[in-house]
Amino acid sequence: MSKRNRTKKAVLLGLIAVLTLFTAACGNNNAASNSKNGGSGEEETITLNMMHPWTSPNVDNEVYKARIAEFEKQHPNIVIKQDGVPSAQYKTKLRTLAAANNLSDINVVWPGADLAPLVAGSLVEPINHLMENWTSILPEAALSGFNVDGQQYAIPTKQNFVDIIYYNKEMFAQVGYDQFPETYDQFIDAVTKLKAAGITPISLGNKEQWPLQSSYISIIGDRFTGSDFLPAVLEGKAKFTDPEFVKALGVIEELSKLDAFNTDANNMDSVQAQDYFIQGKAAMHISSATVDGRVRINNEEGDKFGIALFPSVEGGRGEPKKSAGVLQYGIAIKSGLDEKKKQAAEEFLKFFVNEDLYKELIRNGVVVPAKVEIPEDASPYLKEMLALTGNGTSPVFDSLIPTQVVDVLQNGLQALMMDHTTPEKLAADVQEALDNMN
Repeated sequence: MSKRNRTKKAVLLGLIAVLTLFTAACGNNNAASNSKNGGSGEEETITLNMMHPWTSPNVDNEVYKARIAEFEKQHPNIVIKQDGVPSAQYKTKLRTLAAANNLSDINVVWPGADLAPLVAGSLVEPINHLMENWTSILPEAALSGFNVDGQQYAIPTKQNFVDIIYYNKEMFAQVGYDQFPETYDQFIDAVTKLKAAGITPISLGNKEQWPLQSSYISIIGDRFTGSDFLPAVLEGKAKFTDPEFVKALGVIEELSKLDAFNTDANNMDSVQAQDYFIQGKAAMHISSATVDGRVRINNEEGDKFGIALFPSVEGGRGEPKKSAGVLQYGIAIKSGLDEKKKQAAEEFLKFFVNEDLYKELIRNGVVVPAKVEIPEDASPYLKEMLALTGNGTSPVFDSLIPTQVVDVLQNGLQALMMDHTTPEKLAADVQEALDNMN
């Protein structure tokens, strides 16, 4: 063998030796890494899809999104892929995805009529085995709406009252009312005088359609019919065509004919209507307790605004001090997730809804269903809200009535505002929609 060939052979053998040592070293490192991380080489990233309606600039929505970000920070191997759907479209999308058995891994759900079909279709996972995380801070009343036949399917994040009347104290004083009207007749008198003074009485943004249904009819209906009416309708023991409910719809007709609302009410969304009121362009705005964050708590001019409930109506069967309230934003886990996703979703649920979340919501003036200590730095406006809403709760229309029926009412209320239908006709249409479902 020539000297040149012997040299080539030596170099080749040397390279083989180095590669063998390198491969062995990598193999040992990979073995150690696989052993440490369950054989995956590195910790596996799990992505969970979450659908929620937290798209508007309400203070609680910001708290929720900050909480998601904190979870991802503390759990770097779990990604929460958010699908934010505006509240006006949320329930429709949820229903559509449910019908296709294509829910997100984690979903925001409502109790009662909205939760029932998800449970009937086995689309959401029972979470009884996790309940020790919440039973000490959530009373049974707070959990019952998300409990079906002894199985718990979701945990609520807040208790919302949808019918708060925010009013401009200066404007009401200008027309002779130092206190908010206590009766419907006085309320109509104030509306008439405000209009005569060149002041828009009520700021309304009904482009999304839910405000008139949820914030108005829920409580106006209750004042006329009493709180047993909606459950009785579902049981077939009462009808939407009953005179008391027709009278409630007549209130919307009367306010519309008095030009109580801004002229672009059906083209303005709920947030724009809040701004319209805050900017001093209207004397009243009727919306949820959550809006208090924008109207008063975080507003330098918050003191000029008061809060009230819809007044009593003559001959009404409802309790005039009740407020229309509902437990909201239950967090539910989709059925059928693989074991790793299910564990990650349960970890998220335990982290997301806990005492820290409730305290942060309270700190920002949001009413919660939990038994937690009110933080010292909570807004003084919160105590006023708690006092106003602490005298009994009436049902919110769309928390009890199926979505398909709600849609008919919402479309009809817009038509009623434009004088394209009558209270009697709208009541008949809503009842027909319910009958067709049954």
